[in-house]
Amino acid sequence: MYRPLSLFIGLRYSNAKHKNKFVSFISIASILGIALGVAVLIVGLSAMNGFEKALRDQLLSVVPHGELEMVNGSFNDLQGTLKQVRSYPGILGVTPYITLNGLLQKDNQTKALQIRAISPDTESNVTQIEQYIKAGDWSLLAAGERSIILGKRVAEKLKVSVDDSLYLLLPQNQAGNRLKAPRSIRFKLVGLFEMGGQLDGALGFIHIEDAKQLLAMKNANAIAFKVDNVLDAQKIARGIAYRLSSYLYIKSWITSQGYLYQDIQMVKSLMYVILLLVVAVACFNIVSTLVMAVNEKRCDIAILKTMGASKWMLRLIFIVQGAFNGFVGCLLGAIFGTYIAVNLTQIIEKFEAVIGHKFLSGDIYFIDFLPSQVDYMQVLLIALIAFLMSVLSTVYPAWRASNIQPAQELGYSH
Repeated sequence: MYRPLSLFIGLRYSNAKHKNKFVSFISIASILGIALGVAVLIVGLSAMNGFEKALRDQLLSVVPHGELEMVNGSFNDLQGTLKQVRSYPGILGVTPYITLNGLLQKDNQTKALQIRAISPDTESNVTQIEQYIKAGDWSLLAAGERSIILGKRVAEKLKVSVDDSLYLLLPQNQAGNRLKAPRSIRFKLVGLFEMGGQLDGALGFIHIEDAKQLLAMKNANAIAFKVDNVLDAQKIARGIAYRLSSYLYIKSWITSQGYLYQDIQMVKSLMYVILLLVVAVACFNIVSTLVMAVNEKRCDIAILKTMGASKWMLRLIFIVQGAFNGFVGCLLGAIFGTYIAVNLTQIIEKFEAVIGHKFLSGDIYFIDFLPSQVDYMQVLLIALIAFLMSVLSTVYPAWRASNIQPAQELGYSH
Protein backbone atom coordinates (compact mmCIF):
# COMPACT_ATOMS: atom_id res chain seq x y z
CA MET A 1 0.00 0.00 0.00
CA TYR A 2 1.44 3.36 -1.07
CA ARG A 3 2.08 5.93 1.63
CA PRO A 4 3.72 9.36 1.18
CA LEU A 5 7.28 9.40 2.54
CA SER A 6 6.50 12.24 4.98
CA LEU A 7 3.57 10.25 6.43
CA PHE A 8 5.65 7.07 6.69
CA ILE A 9 8.60 8.77 8.44
CA GLY A 10 6.31 10.91 10.67
CA LEU A 11 4.40 7.86 11.96
CA ARG A 12 7.68 5.98 12.43
CA TYR A 13 9.08 8.86 14.52
CA SER A 14 5.86 8.86 16.57
CA ASN A 15 6.25 5.19 17.47
CA ALA A 16 10.03 5.16 17.82
CA LYS A 17 11.74 5.21 21.20
CA HIS A 18 13.53 8.43 22.00
CA LYS A 19 17.14 8.45 23.16
CA ASN A 20 16.18 11.10 25.70
CA LYS A 21 13.63 9.59 28.10
CA PHE A 22 12.40 13.07 28.99
CA VAL A 23 11.16 13.51 25.38
CA SER A 24 9.11 10.31 25.74
CA PHE A 25 7.67 11.57 29.01
CA ILE A 26 6.67 14.93 27.51
CA SER A 27 5.14 13.13 24.52
CA ILE A 28 2.98 10.91 26.76
CA ALA A 29 2.08 13.92 28.92
CA SER A 30 0.89 15.84 25.84
CA ILE A 31 -1.35 12.94 24.78
CA LEU A 32 -2.79 12.52 28.29
CA GLY A 33 -3.23 16.31 28.66
CA ILE A 34 -5.27 16.55 25.46
CA ALA A 35 -7.26 13.43 26.39
CA LEU A 36 -8.05 14.83 29.85
CA GLY A 37 -9.05 18.25 28.48
CA VAL A 38 -11.33 16.72 25.83
CA ALA A 39 -12.88 14.27 28.32
CA VAL A 40 -13.57 16.92 30.96
CA LEU A 41 -15.06 19.27 28.37
CA ILE A 42 -17.37 16.52 27.08
CA VAL A 43 -18.48 15.55 30.60
CA GLY A 44 -18.98 19.16 31.69
CA LEU A 45 -20.99 20.18 28.65
CA SER A 46 -23.05 16.97 28.81
CA ALA A 47 -23.94 17.84 32.42
CA MET A 48 -25.00 21.34 31.32
CA ASN A 49 -27.02 19.81 28.47
CA GLY A 50 -28.65 17.55 31.07
CA PHE A 51 -29.60 20.53 33.25
CA GLU A 52 -31.03 22.31 30.24
CA LYS A 53 -33.07 19.23 29.27
CA ALA A 54 -34.29 18.76 32.87
CA LEU A 55 -35.32 22.41 32.97
CA ARG A 56 -37.18 22.12 29.67
CA ASP A 57 -38.72 18.66 30.02
CA GLN A 58 -39.20 18.37 33.78
CA LEU A 59 -39.58 21.77 35.43
CA LEU A 60 -41.41 23.36 32.49
CA SER A 61 -43.73 20.37 32.29
CA VAL A 62 -45.16 21.46 35.67
CA VAL A 63 -44.54 25.22 35.70
CA PRO A 64 -46.76 27.02 33.13
CA HIS A 65 -44.87 28.78 30.35
CA GLY A 66 -46.89 31.95 30.88
CA GLU A 67 -49.53 33.32 33.25
CA LEU A 68 -51.93 36.26 33.29
CA GLU A 69 -53.42 37.15 36.68
CA MET A 70 -56.05 39.77 37.46
CA VAL A 71 -54.83 42.67 39.59
CA ASN A 72 -58.24 42.84 41.29
CA GLY A 73 -61.16 40.41 41.26
CA SER A 74 -61.71 37.70 38.69
CA PHE A 75 -62.43 37.51 34.96
CA ASN A 76 -65.95 38.64 34.08
CA ASP A 77 -66.02 36.71 30.81
CA LEU A 78 -63.69 33.80 31.47
CA GLN A 79 -64.66 31.72 28.43
CA GLY A 80 -64.31 34.68 26.08
CA THR A 81 -60.90 35.54 27.54
CA LEU A 82 -59.76 31.91 27.23
CA LYS A 83 -60.84 31.95 23.59
CA GLN A 84 -58.86 35.15 22.93
CA VAL A 85 -55.73 33.73 24.57
CA ARG A 86 -56.08 30.42 22.72
CA SER A 87 -56.28 32.21 19.36
CA TYR A 88 -53.01 34.11 19.87
CA PRO A 89 -50.16 32.87 17.59
CA GLY A 90 -47.79 30.45 19.33
CA ILE A 91 -50.27 29.29 22.02
CA LEU A 92 -50.66 25.52 22.36
CA GLY A 93 -53.04 25.31 25.33
CA VAL A 94 -54.74 27.36 28.06
CA THR A 95 -56.31 26.67 31.44
CA PRO A 96 -57.85 28.79 34.23
CA TYR A 97 -56.59 28.61 37.82
CA ILE A 98 -56.66 30.30 41.22
CA THR A 99 -53.66 30.63 43.54
CA LEU A 100 -53.98 30.40 47.32
CA ASN A 101 -51.31 30.78 49.97
CA GLY A 102 -52.15 28.83 53.08
CA LEU A 103 -50.93 26.68 55.89
CA LEU A 104 -51.44 22.92 55.94
CA GLN A 105 -51.86 21.30 59.33
CA LYS A 106 -51.86 17.72 60.50
CA ASP A 107 -51.86 17.22 64.29
CA ASN A 108 -48.88 19.31 65.50
CA GLN A 109 -47.17 19.50 62.11
CA THR A 110 -47.65 22.55 59.85
CA LYS A 111 -46.34 23.51 56.42
CA ALA A 112 -46.73 26.79 54.51
CA LEU A 113 -47.62 26.08 50.90
CA GLN A 114 -48.76 27.57 47.62
CA ILE A 115 -51.97 25.92 46.50
CA ARG A 116 -52.96 25.96 42.83
CA ALA A 117 -56.67 25.49 42.31
CA ILE A 118 -56.93 23.99 38.84
CA SER A 119 -59.39 22.40 36.45
CA PRO A 120 -58.17 18.80 35.91
CA ASP A 121 -59.94 18.64 32.52
CA THR A 122 -57.88 21.46 30.99
CA GLU A 123 -54.72 21.40 33.15
CA SER A 124 -53.21 18.73 30.88
CA ASN A 125 -53.29 21.30 28.03
CA VAL A 126 -50.63 23.31 29.87
CA THR A 127 -48.74 21.04 32.29
CA GLN A 128 -48.08 17.32 32.72
CA ILE A 129 -48.21 17.12 36.50
CA GLU A 130 -50.22 13.88 36.29
CA GLN A 131 -47.10 12.14 34.92
CA TYR A 132 -45.39 12.62 38.29
CA ILE A 133 -48.18 11.17 40.45
CA LYS A 134 -46.49 8.40 42.48
CA ALA A 135 -49.38 7.50 44.80
CA GLY A 136 -53.13 7.94 44.54
CA ASP A 137 -54.78 9.16 41.35
CA TRP A 138 -55.03 12.49 39.55
CA SER A 139 -58.66 11.71 38.59
CA LEU A 140 -59.66 11.72 42.29
CA LEU A 141 -59.24 15.51 42.32
CA ALA A 142 -62.97 16.14 41.95
CA ALA A 143 -65.20 19.18 42.48
CA GLY A 144 -66.97 19.39 45.84
CA GLU A 145 -64.93 16.55 47.37
CA ARG A 146 -62.41 18.79 49.16
CA SER A 147 -59.56 16.67 47.81
CA ILE A 148 -55.92 17.72 47.57
CA ILE A 149 -52.74 16.48 45.85
CA LEU A 150 -49.39 17.26 47.47
CA GLY A 151 -45.71 16.87 46.77
CA LYS A 152 -44.02 13.90 48.41
CA ARG A 153 -41.75 16.12 50.53
CA VAL A 154 -44.78 18.01 51.94
CA ALA A 155 -46.46 14.72 52.85
CA GLU A 156 -43.29 13.54 54.61
CA LYS A 157 -43.09 16.80 56.54
CA LEU A 158 -46.73 16.49 57.68
CA LYS A 159 -46.44 12.70 58.13
CA VAL A 160 -49.51 11.99 56.01
CA SER A 161 -50.25 9.43 53.31
CA VAL A 162 -52.95 8.97 50.67
CA ASP A 163 -56.52 8.89 52.10
CA ASP A 164 -55.47 10.78 55.26
CA SER A 165 -57.25 13.99 56.26
CA LEU A 166 -55.54 17.29 56.98
CA TYR A 167 -56.53 20.93 57.39
CA LEU A 168 -55.91 23.95 55.19
CA LEU A 169 -55.69 27.19 57.17
CA LEU A 170 -56.59 30.32 55.20
CA PRO A 171 -56.32 33.91 56.49
CA GLN A 172 -59.46 36.00 56.96
CA ASN A 173 -59.91 39.74 56.47
CA GLN A 174 -59.52 41.86 59.57
CA ALA A 175 -62.63 43.20 61.31
CA GLY A 176 -61.61 46.72 62.23
CA ASN A 177 -58.50 46.53 64.37
CA ARG A 178 -59.16 42.98 65.47
CA LEU A 179 -57.37 40.00 63.94
CA LYS A 180 -59.56 37.10 62.94
CA ALA A 181 -58.51 33.52 63.47
CA PRO A 182 -57.68 31.71 60.20
CA ARG A 183 -60.33 29.55 58.60
CA SER A 184 -59.74 25.82 58.88
CA ILE A 185 -60.97 23.62 56.04
CA ARG A 186 -60.70 19.85 56.08
CA PHE A 187 -59.22 18.20 52.99
CA LYS A 188 -58.57 14.62 51.99
CA LEU A 189 -55.20 13.68 50.49
CA VAL A 190 -55.89 11.78 47.25
CA GLY A 191 -52.49 11.83 45.54
CA LEU A 192 -48.76 12.45 45.87
CA PHE A 193 -46.48 13.72 43.14
CA GLU A 194 -42.69 13.51 43.03
CA MET A 195 -40.46 15.43 40.65
CA GLY A 196 -37.28 15.26 42.71
CA GLY A 197 -36.83 18.99 43.24
CA GLN A 198 -38.06 22.17 44.94
CA LEU A 199 -41.67 21.82 43.81
CA ASP A 200 -42.08 18.59 45.81
CA GLY A 201 -41.99 20.71 48.95
CA ALA A 202 -43.65 23.92 47.78
CA LEU A 203 -46.76 23.10 45.77
CA GLY A 204 -50.18 21.52 46.19
CA PHE A 205 -53.29 21.17 43.98
CA ILE A 206 -57.02 21.38 44.69
CA HIS A 207 -60.03 21.59 42.38
CA ILE A 208 -60.86 25.07 41.11
CA GLU A 209 -64.54 24.71 42.13
CA ASP A 210 -63.50 24.14 45.75
CA ALA A 211 -61.38 27.30 45.63
CA LYS A 212 -64.26 29.34 44.19
CA GLN A 213 -66.47 28.21 47.04
CA LEU A 214 -63.85 28.93 49.71
CA LEU A 215 -63.01 32.39 48.33
CA ALA A 216 -66.54 33.28 47.22
CA MET A 217 -65.38 33.85 43.64
CA LYS A 218 -67.51 33.48 40.50
CA ASN A 219 -64.63 32.78 38.14
CA ALA A 220 -60.92 32.09 38.05
CA ASN A 221 -58.66 35.10 38.51
CA ALA A 222 -55.74 33.78 36.46
CA ILE A 223 -55.01 31.99 33.19
CA ALA A 224 -52.01 29.78 32.46
CA PHE A 225 -50.87 28.91 28.95
CA LYS A 226 -48.36 26.81 27.07
CA VAL A 227 -46.36 28.11 24.10
CA ASP A 228 -44.61 26.39 21.20
CA ASN A 229 -41.28 28.18 21.82
CA VAL A 230 -40.48 28.49 25.52
CA LEU A 231 -37.93 31.27 24.91
CA ASP A 232 -40.73 33.47 23.50
CA ALA A 233 -42.99 33.00 26.54
CA GLN A 234 -42.47 36.49 28.00
CA LYS A 235 -42.98 38.23 24.65
CA ILE A 236 -46.15 36.23 23.97
CA ALA A 237 -47.49 36.92 27.49
CA ARG A 238 -47.04 40.67 26.93
CA GLY A 239 -48.68 40.48 23.50
CA ILE A 240 -51.75 38.71 24.91
CA ALA A 241 -52.02 41.09 27.87
CA TYR A 242 -52.02 44.14 25.57
CA ARG A 243 -54.93 42.64 23.63
CA LEU A 244 -57.06 42.23 26.75
CA SER A 245 -58.84 45.13 28.44
CA SER A 246 -58.30 43.89 32.03
CA TYR A 247 -55.52 45.02 34.36
CA LEU A 248 -53.25 42.02 34.61
CA TYR A 249 -50.05 40.80 36.19
CA ILE A 250 -47.88 39.40 33.39
CA LYS A 251 -45.75 36.42 34.38
CA SER A 252 -43.78 33.71 32.60
CA TRP A 253 -41.30 31.00 33.45
CA ILE A 254 -38.55 33.40 32.36
CA THR A 255 -39.38 35.79 35.20
CA SER A 256 -39.61 33.02 37.80
CA GLN A 257 -37.11 30.41 36.56
CA GLY A 258 -35.24 32.19 33.76
CA TYR A 259 -32.15 32.73 35.91
CA LEU A 260 -31.60 28.96 35.81
CA TYR A 261 -31.52 28.95 32.01
CA GLN A 262 -29.20 31.98 31.92
CA ASP A 263 -26.87 30.37 34.48
CA ILE A 264 -26.70 27.17 32.43
CA GLN A 265 -25.85 29.08 29.24
CA MET A 266 -23.22 31.16 31.04
CA VAL A 267 -21.56 28.10 32.57
CA LYS A 268 -21.50 26.35 29.17
CA SER A 269 -19.76 29.36 27.61
CA LEU A 270 -17.23 29.56 30.43
CA MET A 271 -16.53 25.82 30.20
CA TYR A 272 -15.78 26.13 26.49
CA VAL A 273 -13.24 28.87 27.16
CA ILE A 274 -11.61 27.44 30.31
CA LEU A 275 -11.35 23.84 29.16
CA LEU A 276 -10.15 24.73 25.69
CA LEU A 277 -7.38 26.63 27.47
CA VAL A 278 -6.58 23.33 29.23
CA VAL A 279 -6.30 21.68 25.81
CA ALA A 280 -4.14 24.59 24.63
CA VAL A 281 -1.74 24.00 27.54
CA ALA A 282 -1.53 20.33 26.55
CA CYS A 283 -0.80 21.41 22.99
CA PHE A 284 2.19 23.38 24.24
CA ASN A 285 3.55 20.03 25.39
CA ILE A 286 3.37 18.93 21.75
CA VAL A 287 5.49 21.97 20.84
CA SER A 288 8.03 20.99 23.51
CA THR A 289 8.03 17.37 22.36
CA LEU A 290 8.61 18.29 18.72
CA VAL A 291 11.29 20.87 19.47
CA MET A 292 13.22 18.25 21.43
CA ALA A 293 12.51 15.64 18.74
CA VAL A 294 13.88 18.02 16.08
CA ASN A 295 17.04 18.54 18.12
CA GLU A 296 17.38 14.77 18.50
CA LYS A 297 16.86 14.12 14.77
CA ARG A 298 19.05 16.91 13.38
CA CYS A 299 21.42 14.47 11.69
CA ASP A 300 18.52 12.50 10.19
CA ILE A 301 17.03 15.74 8.85
CA ALA A 302 20.37 16.74 7.34
CA ILE A 303 20.72 13.35 5.62
CA LEU A 304 17.18 13.59 4.22
CA LYS A 305 17.96 17.05 2.89
CA THR A 306 21.13 15.84 1.15
CA MET A 307 19.03 13.05 -0.42
CA GLY A 308 16.73 15.66 -1.94
CA ALA A 309 13.96 16.04 0.63
CA SER A 310 12.20 19.37 0.22
CA LYS A 311 11.45 21.77 3.04
CA TRP A 312 7.72 20.95 2.87
CA MET A 313 8.42 17.23 3.10
CA LEU A 314 10.45 17.81 6.28
CA ARG A 315 7.75 20.06 7.70
CA LEU A 316 5.07 17.46 6.99
CA ILE A 317 7.12 14.77 8.78
CA PHE A 318 6.95 16.68 12.06
CA ILE A 319 3.41 17.90 11.47
CA VAL A 320 2.40 14.23 11.10
CA GLN A 321 4.28 13.31 14.28
CA GLY A 322 2.56 16.06 16.31
CA ALA A 323 -0.83 15.44 14.70
CA PHE A 324 -0.54 11.74 15.60
CA ASN A 325 -0.12 12.64 19.29
CA GLY A 326 -3.07 15.03 19.03
CA PHE A 327 -5.22 12.43 17.26
CA VAL A 328 -4.51 9.75 19.88
CA GLY A 329 -5.22 12.24 22.70
CA CYS A 330 -8.48 13.41 21.10
CA LEU A 331 -9.62 9.84 20.41
CA LEU A 332 -8.89 8.66 23.96
CA GLY A 333 -10.51 11.78 25.43
CA ALA A 334 -13.62 11.44 23.26
CA ILE A 335 -14.09 7.75 24.11
CA PHE A 336 -13.43 8.16 27.84
CA GLY A 337 -15.41 11.41 28.12
CA THR A 338 -18.42 9.99 26.27
CA TYR A 339 -18.44 6.88 28.44
CA ILE A 340 -18.34 8.95 31.64
CA ALA A 341 -21.00 11.38 30.32
CA VAL A 342 -23.40 8.57 29.33
CA ASN A 343 -23.12 7.00 32.80
CA LEU A 344 -22.63 10.22 34.79
CA THR A 345 -25.95 10.11 36.67
CA GLN A 346 -25.40 6.51 37.82
CA ILE A 347 -21.75 7.18 38.73
CA ILE A 348 -22.67 10.19 40.88
CA GLU A 349 -25.53 8.28 42.54
CA LYS A 350 -23.15 5.47 43.54
CA PHE A 351 -20.60 7.98 44.79
CA GLU A 352 -23.30 9.75 46.84
CA ALA A 353 -24.31 6.40 48.34
CA VAL A 354 -20.69 5.74 49.36
CA ILE A 355 -20.11 9.13 51.01
CA GLY A 356 -23.67 9.43 52.35
CA HIS A 357 -24.22 12.94 50.98
CA LYS A 358 -26.22 14.35 48.06
CA PHE A 359 -24.53 16.97 45.89
CA LEU A 360 -27.84 18.51 44.77
CA SER A 361 -30.50 19.03 47.43
CA GLY A 362 -34.13 19.02 46.28
CA ASP A 363 -34.82 21.77 48.84
CA ILE A 364 -32.50 24.15 46.96
CA TYR A 365 -32.44 23.03 43.32
CA PHE A 366 -35.23 22.16 40.90
CA ILE A 367 -33.84 18.59 40.68
CA ASP A 368 -32.04 16.38 43.20
CA PHE A 369 -29.77 14.44 40.81
CA LEU A 370 -26.98 15.31 38.40
CA PRO A 371 -28.39 14.94 34.87
CA SER A 372 -26.43 14.28 31.71
CA GLN A 373 -27.24 14.33 28.03
CA VAL A 374 -24.58 13.56 25.44
CA ASP A 375 -24.72 15.56 22.21
CA TYR A 376 -22.62 13.51 19.79
CA MET A 377 -22.26 16.42 17.35
CA GLN A 378 -20.86 18.42 20.27
CA VAL A 379 -18.43 15.57 21.06
CA LEU A 380 -17.28 15.55 17.43
CA LEU A 381 -16.87 19.34 17.44
CA ILE A 382 -14.81 19.27 20.67
CA ALA A 383 -12.54 16.51 19.35
CA LEU A 384 -12.14 18.32 16.01
CA ILE A 385 -11.25 21.66 17.65
CA ALA A 386 -8.73 19.97 19.96
CA PHE A 387 -7.19 18.13 16.99
CA LEU A 388 -6.89 21.34 14.96
CA MET A 389 -5.23 23.04 17.95
CA SER A 390 -2.74 20.17 18.21
CA VAL A 391 -1.96 20.42 14.47
CA LEU A 392 -1.43 24.19 14.72
CA SER A 393 0.99 23.63 17.59
CA THR A 394 3.28 21.66 15.22
CA VAL A 395 3.87 24.56 12.84
CA TYR A 396 6.80 26.20 14.66
CA PRO A 397 8.81 22.98 15.33
CA ALA A 398 8.16 21.78 11.75
CA TRP A 399 9.30 25.12 10.33
CA ARG A 400 12.40 25.00 12.50
CA ALA A 401 13.22 21.50 11.27
CA SER A 402 13.02 22.59 7.62
CA ASN A 403 15.62 25.33 8.19
CA ILE A 404 18.37 23.01 9.45
CA GLN A 405 21.54 23.30 7.34
CA PRO A 406 22.99 19.87 6.32
CA ALA A 407 26.54 21.18 6.00
CA GLN A 408 26.63 22.35 9.60
CA GLU A 409 25.05 19.17 10.98
CA LEU A 410 27.23 16.75 8.98
CA GLY A 411 30.45 18.57 9.75
CA TYR A 412 31.12 20.03 6.26
CA SER A 413 32.07 23.58 5.55
CA HIS A 414 31.01 25.76 2.60
